[in-house]
Amino acid sequence: MKVKVTQKGITIPKKLLKEVKEVDIREEDNIIIVVPLTKDDPIYEFGQNPVSCGLKDASENHDKYIYNPLS
Repeated sequence: MKVKVTQKGITIPKKLLKEVKEVDIREEDNIIIVVPLTKDDPIYEFGQNPVSCGLKDASENHDKYIYNPLS
C-alpha cells in the first residue's frame, strides 16, 4: 500500500488498525515500525507493586544499583 506523505505525516487506514486504541511508533535501521498496544501489555503494569529497599535515590539512580549493586 502506498500513501502520500503530507505536511502532517501519513494516515494509516483504520481497517489496518481494527480495534486498536493506541500504537507505539519507532524507527529502527531506517524502518518505521507501528506496533499496536493492548491493555495486557506488561508496560501498563510497570510500577504497580513498588518495592521498598531503603534507598532514597533508587528510582533516580536505578542503573547504578542494577549494574553496580555493591558500590
